[in-house]
Amino acid sequence: MNWKNLFTPVKIGSCEIKNRFAMAPMGPLGLGDAEGGFNQRGIDYYTERAKGGTGLIITGVTFVENEVEQHGMPNCPCSTYNPVQFVRTSREMTERIHAYGAKVFLQMSGGFGRVTIPTNLGEFPPVAPSPIPHRWLDKICRELTKDEIHYIVKKFGDGAYNAKRAGFDGVEIHAVHEGYLIDQFAISLFNNRTDEYGGCLENRLRFAREIVEEIKARCGKDFPVALRYSPKSMMKDWRVGALPGEDFVEAGRDLDEGIEAAKLLVQYGYDALDVDVGTYDAWWWNHPPMYQEKGLYRKYAKIMKETVDVPILMAGRMDNPDMASECIENGTCDIISLGRPLLADPDYVNKLRIGRPQCIRPCLSCHEGCMGRIQEYSLLNCAVNPQACRERDMAYRPICQAKKVLVIGGGVAGCEAARVLAIRGHKPHLFEASDCLGGNLIPGGAPDFKEDDRALAAWYTQELERLSVPVTLNHTVTKEEVLAGDYDAVIVATGSEPKVFSLGDDAHVHTAADVLMEKTTIGQDIVIVGAGLVGCETALWLKQQGKNVTLVEALSKPLAVNGPLCHANSEMLEALLPYRKINVVTNAKVRSFAGGEVLVETPDGEQKLPADDVILCVGYRAENTLYHELEFDVADLHLVGDASRVANIMYAIWDAFEVANHL
Repeated sequence: MNWKNLFTPVKIGSCEIKNRFAMAPMGPLGLGDAEGGFNQRGIDYYTERAKGGTGLIITGVTFVENEVEQHGMPNCPCSTYNPVQFVRTSREMTERIHAYGAKVFLQMSGGFGRVTIPTNLGEFPPVAPSPIPHRWLDKICRELTKDEIHYIVKKFGDGAYNAKRAGFDGVEIHAVHEGYLIDQFAISLFNNRTDEYGGCLENRLRFAREIVEEIKARCGKDFPVALRYSPKSMMKDWRVGALPGEDFVEAGRDLDEGIEAAKLLVQYGYDALDVDVGTYDAWWWNHPPMYQEKGLYRKYAKIMKETVDVPILMAGRMDNPDMASECIENGTCDIISLGRPLLADPDYVNKLRIGRPQCIRPCLSCHEGCMGRIQEYSLLNCAVNPQACRERDMAYRPICQAKKVLVIGGGVAGCEAARVLAIRGHKPHLFEASDCLGGNLIPGGAPDFKEDDRALAAWYTQELERLSVPVTLNHTVTKEEVLAGDYDAVIVATGSEPKVFSLGDDAHVHTAADVLMEKTTIGQDIVIVGAGLVGCETALWLKQQGKNVTLVEALSKPLAVNGPLCHANSEMLEALLPYRKINVVTNAKVRSFAGGEVLVETPDGEQKLPADDVILCVGYRAENTLYHELEFDVADLHLVGDASRVANIMYAIWDAFEVANHL
């Protein structure tokens, strides 16, 4: 398909952008310094995406003040905390970004309010428009005073002035979107005020209106101000989100009010709307896992495009270039925002521009390295790209002499090791026991919602071919071969094997991999033992095929261990189980399987579950036998991936990159 329409210029206010791609804002945790500026990691990270061809860089959220809503420092940058430091560090970043012909907007936040994440922002008292429940904590938020609102508005003006001085081409306000503080004022469920900031829609939008008016007054009418905007909240109740296709009554902002609010916001002076849907109460919409369809915001962006006469930006799993091109062609939006895809591959836009989409490293929508790491460790990274946010520290190291390296195992760890070795100039040779590369990506990618797992396996295959790495399939390496091979170094990436045990009728007991790869035929009534990530995803896949599925879990809930790092993924997956009518039995121990029944022991007594077949999803054990055979005979020997520690794709790739980059 011809994607040339993605490389035509577009304007936001007075700012012309060279193509139709923006880097969507993602929380810059770990990219700020203790004085509110950008650290070197942040500067390198944003510059790398500009170098990769992205037309507009939108930074992750930065704060405009640190007194009304306090934030632990260092954390996200703050344009008013130490203006000299902010301008100094930002100026270096904007100049470097501009060198590649890209434009850059600073995303500015008035605060998180009831959705502050304690692990990120510290144990500070939460604030909100009204005394309402916090999203995560068992606390009631303190109501903001009018003086505090006025103070925050003034700080937006100060921060935007500092941003303009630092070379930013515009700002994006964060936001009447996702239930952050300004959005809490805009949504009647959260805003119970009786003053001029509560009540009718115009009053609830007054905070957002005063912000854009203040910025325009301080920075000039021609200084672009975009707005991150969610026209629909997708809330069923406090802390309860709707699922795709679900019929529900909107508790937050419904679409009719979303359309009316958009008209008012543009009337107030906003130069563009950056559109998604959802709130943190339904945060699998704003942070869509692989269980959401690609391009999930298209319907809503199209409505906004037909409602207002300013440019519409749209993200939401938009990494399919054909879909992106069609959206520009049919007027769904004006700019395609790429968030996680630019974490996975900063060169996405340039690779597409020269017609090499097959070279783009796929994003898995797994949230493991990005939102999950932010949530748990206050640090932005990427599961499939170990260099993301660490571009300088994890740069490919030069070599003095090429080494002959044996890589044993063609899963993600082995493929990543061979790829990095080849890029650095070493001479890897990869051996894989099966007939293809990818390891657990292959069975894991069997469900249609895991298509990007299969894409990553295909990417590794073509990358190793492009780098001329010798790959030998259908070959199990022995100790004797290794010792006879005269290798300078050996990397063992032999992966893991599913844990299995006998239940009685073992002819009808299978591993998830065998079922997903359709190596065995199963019946209609299925019992899955283990409700971790593999068990739950396998259950969804089988339910799509019309099977009757029961999950049996020894712990008190599904995904209690070995679940996704990001709660947006785990909460959506857990909510999908009852929605798809998958039976879940918790606090249960499986005793036996015979005569078409599984005997389960629960605190309430024994249950007999009908089952034609049983699938074991109770974990994996490392397969490192060959490594232990070699560890006293090979000097430069390394164990990576699941053979080292059974974890997930992210750590397998990261471990392999680290080892291969230091050989």
